[in-house]
Amino acid sequence: MSHYDYIIIGAGAAGLLLADALGKDEFFASKTILVLDKDDKSKNDRTWCFWERGLGEFDKLLYKTWDSIYVGGKQLQKSTSIAPYTYKMLRGIDFYNHFLPKVRAYPNITWVQEEVQHIDEQENEVLVTTSSQKYLGRTVFSSLYDPSLPLKQSKFPVLQQHFVGWQIKTEQSVFDSKEATFMDFSVEQKGNTRFMYVLPFSDNEALVEYTLFSEHLLDKNDYEEAIKTYIATNLGNTPYTIKETEFGSIPMTCYPFHQHNTNRIFNIGIAGGWAKPSTGYTFYNTSRIVPKLVNHLKTGKLLTEFNQKNRFLFYDMLLLDILCENNHLGHEIFESMFKRRKASLILKFLENETNLWEELKIVTAPKPMPFIRALFKRMF
Repeated sequence: MSHYDYIIIGAGAAGLLLADALGKDEFFASKTILVLDKDDKSKNDRTWCFWERGLGEFDKLLYKTWDSIYVGGKQLQKSTSIAPYTYKMLRGIDFYNHFLPKVRAYPNITWVQEEVQHIDEQENEVLVTTSSQKYLGRTVFSSLYDPSLPLKQSKFPVLQQHFVGWQIKTEQSVFDSKEATFMDFSVEQKGNTRFMYVLPFSDNEALVEYTLFSEHLLDKNDYEEAIKTYIATNLGNTPYTIKETEFGSIPMTCYPFHQHNTNRIFNIGIAGGWAKPSTGYTFYNTSRIVPKLVNHLKTGKLLTEFNQKNRFLFYDMLLLDILCENNHLGHEIFESMFKRRKASLILKFLENETNLWEELKIVTAPKPMPFIRALFKRMF
């Protein structure tokens, strides 16, 4: 049975960024590291988007960027600059093609393509069982998400940001490649928070995505019919072909995932609660957490002491409380925010970078009563 100092389960964004950070740091040169994933990462299985000021560490890998966005709905049709931010898109396959060779090249890292079936914490180490082998590790970083965990409690509401996206190519020029559709609430809401999300790569190619914030997923046909209707309504009768499809579901909850961490098993990525609860954005947040986690490892402190908590979690919780009880209010809240406040300020707030005065401006943009009720319910 092979023994390792660190075992990383899952080679998604969190797993590969952590493996790369450990592999290139001389502090961990004497540590043996194993990376396990069931997939060979040879397909474009996801798309990550984030906003950032100026240049960033992933710029060379980006597929497309936008400096302006569109937000629409019944009460709002707004095209706006997001300066000083840039909205950036990174395809999974480009991320894998860059980081996998780097990680595999580190002399102290072993890459194995196997599916993990069980993790068993023992007194001094952790036993990881795959479909064909067993491995022992002193510390395990796991990105295996158990969706049943937050559903076993009622203190923190649990919604899903779920979506189906089509990358389409049209025969005619119908897109403005300089502007991303951030949220278009013009689609029928049907008692939920539903919007279209469109990322144009050129004047005839784009990712068109139907997204919901709600408790339950839809049938596959429901997503696809919504996309077809939106394309027919907004693009006219121009013929198009579907080049790629994607589906995803991201938990939206303030549930304290960190409470399941131990000093030998530490959950990362979505499994660790690294997704922004109110938006589902995970990639950029992960890229900021990984360096902090690595620095924490260097101190020798217990892993259970690594828990980042701030006031923005409370803002997220209030919004989720509202959407849990009145899911249809989502479009009104977001439309009023973008109607009354600068997009750059909203993005700064969602990035957890605003000061208290700026946060007051954000939270007073929508109608106050839903937030007041949610606040009193949380307090009392």
